[in-house]
Amino acid sequence: MKKFVRVTGIAAALPRINVDTDAIMPKKWCVTASREGLGRGLFAEWRYAADETTENPDFVLNHPACRGVRILVAGANFGCGSSREHAVWAHLDFGIRAIVAPSFASIFYGNCFNNGLLPVRLPEPVVLDILRQLEARPGAAMSVDLEACTVTGPDGAVHPFTVEPAARLALLEGLDEIGATLKREAAIAAFQAADRARRPWLWSRSAA
Repeated sequence: MKKFVRVTGIAAALPRINVDTDAIMPKKWCVTASREGLGRGLFAEWRYAADETTENPDFVLNHPACRGVRILVAGANFGCGSSREHAVWAHLDFGIRAIVAPSFASIFYGNCFNNGLLPVRLPEPVVLDILRQLEARPGAAMSVDLEACTVTGPDGAVHPFTVEPAARLALLEGLDEIGATLKREAAIAAFQAADRARRPWLWSRSAA
């Protein structure tokens, strides 16, 4: 998993609430376990006309100033719906490293941390103000700093956020749950050796 320390770049406004995973990643794009190329399907039914190649000029990610977007700012309850991890993978493949919103669906929120995408929760009035700024200035830059736990808006205002310490550390180090477990590999091996000596009958049955 790619580390996340801080990102500064183009931010895009998606002022919609209850954006579900069907809209984020339509089901036709979820037929592969590969994470590569999924950015093509991100918000596909909003980004493209029925032919799936003609861009909708009214959708924010197709705005010329928003090409190369790194941060997405959205409304409350972002990521509701199914548990598909493809919805997270598509953001990353598209180049988005952080999403700022007042709230997230719990499964999507967890999937973000497990895959290297940072979901940032800020108070709704703050998010609404940032959305207004981005709509007035498409392509404006923002910064999200996980070390400092701050978001710097387009106007330069700095907004603190909180995140669960273990999830923060794992993302800073680029470790998913398996990677975090392997950090304790020596302790696990020591426990197994001691337990094997203490209860050899258990281990012999397991081996049998």
